Amino acid sequence: MIVEYIRYRIPEDRSEQFEEAYRRAAGSLARAPQCVNYELSRCVDDPACYILRITWTSAQEHLEGFRSGELFPAFLAEIRPYVEMIEEMRHYEQTSVRGDGGSVPSLYDWAGGTEAFEQLTERFYELVKADELVGPLFAHMDPGHPHYVAMWLAEVFGGPARYTGERGGYPHMLRMHLGRGITEAQRRRWVALLVDAADEVGLPDDPEFRAAFMGYIEWGTRLALGNSQPDATPVQQAPVPRWGWGVAPPYQG
Repeated sequence: MIVEYIRYRIPEDRSEQFEEAYRRAAGSLARAPQCVNYELSRCVDDPACYILRITWTSAQEHLEGFRSGELFPAFLAEIRPYVEMIEEMRHYEQTSVRGDGGSVPSLYDWAGGTEAFEQLTERFYELVKADELVGPLFAHMDPGHPHYVAMWLAEVFGGPARYTGERGGYPHMLRMHLGRGITEAQRRRWVALLVDAADEVGLPDDPEFRAAFMGYIEWGTRLALGNSQPDATPVQQAPVPRWGWGVAPPYQG
């Protein structure tokens, strides 16, 4: 992806019209397959200064796709009166230096940290072993398996990267599912038992946490199901996913 920054200097008596023009122009961005997201910000210290940030799938898709497409004329018609007020317009590549600040707790911290995930997986696998549908999948389970899954979940939800450091990260987790032939019925039971365990051990039940928690569980178990099939050709190398309060974008290959 590539980020385009456009810096405007808009006279005070034209700021309202400028923002309205971009509200209309944003309709073209919202429909453009080349556009990932966009945001118009106004400087507090210098109110005449505006920054438009647009994330594009690539610079080429922006310059040759969007600008040559059917949506661009309507977009340009709205912003044309302000083109002469642009002070900077450049594309920037994103670097690996990024992350979340401390104002919002991680899902790991909100859940109660390592201890909460240890309690969750201990109770969960007690339920699993007693279940006639998914129990056979874990008949020869390593005694340390609940602990390892707690490490995985803790890392996924923002805790220490111990699964990566001590267990081999994503490639190791992938190997645990290859050739298992998991069925959809087994996947659904696995999810249901995890929800039961979460309730029993007192994992936070506020809607925001559970929505994010279940978002990962649905995503992860569906990947595991697909990767476990005999004809699966999964991605072999990837980092452990890091799940937050928002939603994941659609997978597009």
